[in-house]
Amino acid sequence: RGSYTLGRDSQTDAKFRRVARIMVCGKTALAKEVFGDTLNESRDPDRPPERYTSRYYLKFTFLEQAFDKLADAGFHMVACNSTGTCAFAHDQTDDRIWTSYTEYVFYRE
Repeated sequence: RGSYTLGRDSQTDAKFRRVARIMVCGKTALAKEVFGDTLNESRDPDRPPERYTSRYYLKFTFLEQAFDKLADAGFHMVACNSTGTCAFAHDQTDDRIWTSYTEYVFYRE
């Protein structure tokens, strides 16, 4: 996830703010198998192993590292998508805040 702000009429440079968090969605047991102690479970503690969660995140911030762990566990990417949305920062101005989100889907046979 990430966000950035554009000034009035896009005349100023974009100011980027990176949200350094990689979210993990899937069965708890599988997430623990793949990511081990790099998985932060604080947002969904004591989740049973057979249950699905979308609240875990990784303790590191490099996508390549997450992709390597998934590949080492036999996963391959089957889909990805990205989106961006815009909201006004203040009602009185033309300043806009853009947020972006990218999702990667991995599969293992």
